[in-house]
Amino acid sequence: MIPVVDKDANVVSDAYWMDEALAQARMASTIEEVPVGAIVVSAGEIISRACNRNRIDNDPCAHAEILALRQAAQQIGNYRLTDTTLFVTLEPCFMCAGAIIHARVKRVVFAAHDQRAGAVGSLANILQTPMLNHTCEVTAGIREQESVALLQSYFQQRRTDSSL
Repeated sequence: MIPVVDKDANVVSDAYWMDEALAQARMASTIEEVPVGAIVVSAGEIISRACNRNRIDNDPCAHAEILALRQAAQQIGNYRLTDTTLFVTLEPCFMCAGAIIHARVKRVVFAAHDQRAGAVGSLANILQTPMLNHTCEVTAGIREQESVALLQSYFQQRRTDSSL
């Protein structure tokens, strides 16, 4: 499927790309990680994809966003990811928001808000604070229901498994 490219149809294109991030989130679930997925898009192409890998990698920094940013930087040969869009299925946390700012990502699109740890509107809005040297465009709520359903299913399964 080719993404819709129309200056007035960002929501359509955003939904297409978010589907790709959701595929990564589903992959995380299959490896028993919190189902969060991320992709980085540049010039209409995916340049990186990742899912959460905290448990598998024993790495508190192995969030989908961080892994996707690292991979994208390697792909283009520069840690500055200007003119890129990060699509992620859950609102970035403070750590990920800091990395997004440092990478100079142009735009962030996320699916579900994270009322417990979200740093892009829920608890704070790191990506759009004028106190920092970079700000990002932000779009929230794209494919939110699918992302929330994945997260709820994952945590419900974890609670069921732990009660055995």
